[in-house]
Amino acid sequence: MPQKSSARSMIVHPIPPTFDKESQILILGSFPSVKSREMMYFYGHPQNRFWKVMAALYETPVPMTVPERHDFLITHHIAAWDVIHSCEIIGSSDSSIRNVVANDLSVILDTAPIRQIYVNGKKAAEHYQRYTQEKVHRAAICLPSTSPANAAWSLERLTEAWRVILSP
Repeated sequence: MPQKSSARSMIVHPIPPTFDKESQILILGSFPSVKSREMMYFYGHPQNRFWKVMAALYETPVPMTVPERHDFLITHHIAAWDVIHSCEIIGSSDSSIRNVVANDLSVILDTAPIRQIYVNGKKAAEHYQRYTQEKVHRAAICLPSTSPANAAWSLERLTEAWRVILSP
């Protein structure tokens, strides 16, 4: 019998997108980590640097709670979701993702004046290009992953690369 940590299971994305009618940029991850699924919000793993990068870019304190994170995104006109609606995945491992069904981004794109779509890391970019780009007829800009697995990038280097989201 396989150990629970190595078992691949089909999981449906449990977190609704964050956006409103004033969201101008859309940031997409691949699929929420185990910690994010437990927290029921994006980038919930304590070592993920997404919230630290966002706080540095906007020169604010790092939002710590789900309501603070939600309010941060809405205040800064950022929509957030993931490329994948459901998939088979082992734990939080993007490399283990199989049998992908993409999220329908029209729920955001038909509501908000999104000027640019960004993807958080190469795996999100890969899934976006494969399953979504042709449907929405919009390219996405790939930013370096804020995941702790991307240890080669320091917080400072990530923040500098992510600065592009501030451009009008």
